Amino acid sequence: MEPIIGPADFTLFGIIPTVIFSFLIPAIGVGCFAYIMARRIAPLVKAAPDNRFDNIPARIKAVIKMWLLQWRHPRYMTAGVLHIMIFAGFMVLSIRSSELVILGVSSSFTIPGFNTIIGDVYNVLKDYAATMVLVACIIAAYRRGVIKPARYAVPAKYGHDHTGEALFVLGLISTLMIAESLFEASKLVGTEAHAFVAPLSLVWFEKLLLSGSSHGTLQAIHVAAYYVHDFVFFFFLCFLPLGKHFHVITSIFNVFFMRLKKGNIKPVRYDVSDDQLDDLESFGVKKIEDFTWKHMLDFYSCADCGRCADQCPANRVGRPLIPRFITIKGRDKLFANYPLVGEFAESKPLVGDIYEEAEIWSCTTCGACEEECPLGIEYIDKIVDLRRGLVDEGMVPQSLQKPLAALEKRGNAWGKMEKKRADWTKEEEFAAECQVKILDGKKESADLLYFVDSISSYDDRMQELARATARILSVSGSDFGVLGKAEKDSGNEVRRFGEEMLFQALKEQNIDAILNSGAKAIVTADPHAFNAIKNDYNDEQLPSIEHLSQYVARKIRSGDIKLKQVEDSSKVYTYHDPCYLGRHNGVYDDPRFAMDSIPGLRRVEMTKCRDRSFCCGGGGLMLFYEPEEEERMAVLRVKMAAEAGANVIVTACPFCLVNMEDAIKVAKMEDTMEAIDFSELIARHLAA
Repeated sequence: MEPIIGPADFTLFGIIPTVIFSFLIPAIGVGCFAYIMARRIAPLVKAAPDNRFDNIPARIKAVIKMWLLQWRHPRYMTAGVLHIMIFAGFMVLSIRSSELVILGVSSSFTIPGFNTIIGDVYNVLKDYAATMVLVACIIAAYRRGVIKPARYAVPAKYGHDHTGEALFVLGLISTLMIAESLFEASKLVGTEAHAFVAPLSLVWFEKLLLSGSSHGTLQAIHVAAYYVHDFVFFFFLCFLPLGKHFHVITSIFNVFFMRLKKGNIKPVRYDVSDDQLDDLESFGVKKIEDFTWKHMLDFYSCADCGRCADQCPANRVGRPLIPRFITIKGRDKLFANYPLVGEFAESKPLVGDIYEEAEIWSCTTCGACEEECPLGIEYIDKIVDLRRGLVDEGMVPQSLQKPLAALEKRGNAWGKMEKKRADWTKEEEFAAECQVKILDGKKESADLLYFVDSISSYDDRMQELARATARILSVSGSDFGVLGKAEKDSGNEVRRFGEEMLFQALKEQNIDAILNSGAKAIVTADPHAFNAIKNDYNDEQLPSIEHLSQYVARKIRSGDIKLKQVEDSSKVYTYHDPCYLGRHNGVYDDPRFAMDSIPGLRRVEMTKCRDRSFCCGGGGLMLFYEPEEEERMAVLRVKMAAEAGANVIVTACPFCLVNMEDAIKVAKMEDTMEAIDFSELIARHLAA
């Protein structure tokens, strides 16, 4: 049989050598791609600095886990598996795609080593990979075009959704799979009819379809399939940076540069130290170039999968915030200001142009969006930077102005006198059984510092948590004390609400007080204080800090704390993970271990728990903020507890407790549900 001629040696109409196209298509494709990428990189060059070249081994590990192994994708099982199938197929077929480009100019080319059994094994793998990708594309197209999962929907005010683009790209990918397989199958039928073909693969099916075809038909299909693949491949490459599929290119870099540490907030600028902040003319993000280059890379890397919005509690209750559109609008702004053709546009203030004030203030900084994103996109730092810009312009919500002023004047959002910070220790019954030292570094000293923070110091109900914590520390045998009037608010929310200079003042006063106390360790029952001291203070001189749940779990294991039989065996408990204890600091097991150590206690899990816990909506200054929302987050959370079969919600955060108790009243569930703090639960069950 006459052999099938490859595209490198074929002549069109017997006159035009097709090898010309083999040179032109890649040359034009690579040239266009290089030009597009140069324009896309332009705003990153103008962006604020970002320190992302630290801890290279950990970053490589993140790439292997998050990008290569697609670690987070199966959290949404169907979509995740489909994405893994397409991604894995592309990884396998990348070798074949590179080989095809060279085959267009050299028919005899073979990848070194692939003329052995290695090549035979690879051919089987790539044939099944192409089949897998095509099947995944068909299913994905059906889901996107027919089923239309709710998380892909786009509210009318944000324009049309990206279904058309998604279907177009799935069509391009399918075309690549079919064309490559036709190129292979036509050659097999025409030249190597008896060669082994992977059974039930796409090539196998196409070989069956082409069997019996004339030599001329096979020759035409062989060359046409090659150039269809070649053109679509380079067209696809140039199309990627034009929309949401830019993530195909940028995702590996975005994951490499993703934040490695949780809980902390980026500095105002990476090139300005804290003691130089007074010299800055402007704070925060006001125009698009104020974002760091990594945050711009986030904009480019968003896959528009909607997972962040699906998990966002603010979006769930109807607040004017959809995390996904923080990113999408940022990307569209970059595309508009830095077009592929023409002059770069002058930047306008972002808030009032693409973002709304209410949108920026609606975020609770719970971290659910970042926990879910499979590409390492960051939202909290962007929100905080935008808030810093608003604060710098004096654009602070009315309801937040009073608590912020009180924090500046008195060191607490309630505006109460500093000397009353330790008044909770003077309650008659408590004082009779538990003596709490006031650590001043002179008259009184202790090994352990209990950092109370503002809400547990001043709120009448939350003072019970402070006393419960003190009882636990006392019974466990710790030599402890508190800072009293020397303690200031930890500043966790102050920083997250954009008041950086106020945070720095609170931080410095607390660091001085802690160091002057002489304590060798710190414990706190407030996750917000725990997070601020652990992740935001950044002072190596500070002693280590534990949350009360960690302390209790450790003391139970050592035998220093023993717990008695549960008080009421008819009650069913559920644990609510506070955002700043769980997602931001990874403390999930210790509170559960301590609860389960109470003999006879029955505990159930809510559907949304651990790293998918649902924010109560009341962290820190959010207690004072008056958002637009259809339903309160904590009311939804209380209903989740009831659905799980619980009648007692245990949380390990005073802010969560405030919201849960209030939500139980709002939901009119006082007769069927109660909320208590972890400290109260343990204190009630301390064995004598």
